[in-house]
Amino acid sequence: MKGKVVIVTGAASGIGEATALLFGREGAKVVVSDINSEAGQEVVNRIEKNGGKASFFKADVASAAENKALVDFAVKTYGKLDIAVNNAGIGGEANKIVDMSLEGWHRVIDVNLHSIFYGMKYQIEAMLRNGQGSVINIASILGSVGFEGSAGYVAAKHAAVGMTRTAAIEYSSQKIRVNAVGPAFIDTPLLDQLDDEVKNQLISLHPIGRLGRSEEVAELILWLGSDKASFATGSYYPIDGGYLAR
Repeated sequence: MKGKVVIVTGAASGIGEATALLFGREGAKVVVSDINSEAGQEVVNRIEKNGGKASFFKADVASAAENKALVDFAVKTYGKLDIAVNNAGIGGEANKIVDMSLEGWHRVIDVNLHSIFYGMKYQIEAMLRNGQGSVINIASILGSVGFEGSAGYVAAKHAAVGMTRTAAIEYSSQKIRVNAVGPAFIDTPLLDQLDDEVKNQLISLHPIGRLGRSEEVAELILWLGSDKASFATGSYYPIDGGYLAR
């Protein structure tokens, strides 16, 4: 990763934090982005403390203009963009379709789906100028199956996988690879609001017998961003402790 420039959204916690730290340890110049400035800057501090290079940029991924500003910042600061990890997302409102509010529906689609389109639009534009690149969109196992009470989240993640495949078809011939990662339930702040009973129910869905760790997902993301994955594009990579094998 030496000499590579990477953007990681939602990088102040969870999978995004683990990914930013790993890229930093491997020698990349990391643009840490999140809406939480304090936590995001702390990730930058940790990367720099370990000898890496990083900068923080506050951006709301639901905004097209802020996605563009994020990419412009990366290119202005480090001269180019090699890798983009579109990780930021929310769980969204938990309700069945009839009971789901319109506001809840629009919010999860804005943050989990529109953000990936906005991100890729400006990221790929910068990568085309650079002559190469790798985009990794963080989907979910719920990008291939349903889950009661999460219609908005499931719809967004299914669509993210489809958009990933389409972008790969459009740009792989120009040396820009686009892939999606599908984590199962990972022990991140998104699950902190759940009580022990619900967490145990989620654990039972994974044949491996536990929730995943952010660092495990980050390793897959790192590989997809690296030249070792040079023939990998247009694919969806579950990392799920056996969840989808049932």
